[in-house]
Amino acid sequence: MTTQREQSILTWITTVLGSDQFEISFLAGDASFRRYARIKLNNKTFMLMDAPPDKEDCVPFVTIDEFFDRNGVRVPKIIAKDLEQGFLLLEDFGDVLLSTLLNDQTVDAYYAQSFKQLVQLQTINGKGNFPDYSYEKLISEMELLTDWMLPSLKIQLTADQSALIKRTFAILANAAVAQPQVIVHRDFHSRNLMKIEAETDLGVIDFQDAVIGADTYDLISITRDAYVQWNAGRVYEWFKVFYDLLPATQKQDRDFEQFKKDADFMAIQRHIKILGIFVRLFERDGKSGYLKDLPRVMWYLLEESQPYSELTPFIEFMRTVVMPKFEEKYGKYEVVA
Repeated sequence: MTTQREQSILTWITTVLGSDQFEISFLAGDASFRRYARIKLNNKTFMLMDAPPDKEDCVPFVTIDEFFDRNGVRVPKIIAKDLEQGFLLLEDFGDVLLSTLLNDQTVDAYYAQSFKQLVQLQTINGKGNFPDYSYEKLISEMELLTDWMLPSLKIQLTADQSALIKRTFAILANAAVAQPQVIVHRDFHSRNLMKIEAETDLGVIDFQDAVIGADTYDLISITRDAYVQWNAGRVYEWFKVFYDLLPATQKQDRDFEQFKKDADFMAIQRHIKILGIFVRLFERDGKSGYLKDLPRVMWYLLEESQPYSELTPFIEFMRTVVMPKFEEKYGKYEVVA
């Protein structure tokens, strides 16, 4: 039984491709109203994005995709669009996510390739095209920890503890805003990069939340990926590979030690936010799938803060006040050597 929406899709594709001899197969999707289908015609394949305009606004996707495409970022080319109906016909990147290809032997080469593309993305002037990842935004993200995680553990803060947390959040937000400000993908990790057949460049997807922010943010997303874990020494080696690729302007008055600290502080801001988000997904939205990742994120936070004396009081609070209740409720992280 073909719905009216599906009939409109078939009519539109026939017009765009100038043929009705195509095969269409809808892909299993996530929970959003947006869905995808693969279109096949004479051994050539395309990707259809179906985004009903009353439920999904695909204008941001189109605007950013076209901007990135013009500036040499390897995003799917838009072959045809009908924004009124909410249809896009896109280049097909295939099905191979970078996350499925990573192992001890392959990771260095794939990450080096992704860093090269990331540095190219950062050279594009995005001012005026993307919102700022502002101080206020960074603070409100970290407040998810105090709004969601601490209440879930029934922790009532004293005035001193509240002041300590506020001071620490300010240190981290200031550190992010002080870094060179560039285009930030916001979700640059192994499930949003794709291996395209017969190409070296990785395909970049899921970029519609891009902002102007710290130049270490995307590096952290991929090297301290929530889905794949690498040993700390190796991660710092990748930081160096990335740092060496940066233009001189981003290394001015910023030796590698400073860059490493910038990256660590950015990671710590992100871990704090993620702890709050994962608890909120469970408490507010009933999604428990992320709870198993909480102990790892907490472990990252405590580990990566160790070298920095300005974070010590906050980390002491986390270890003594939060950890006993956290481990009781969410479990303990077993360290992978």
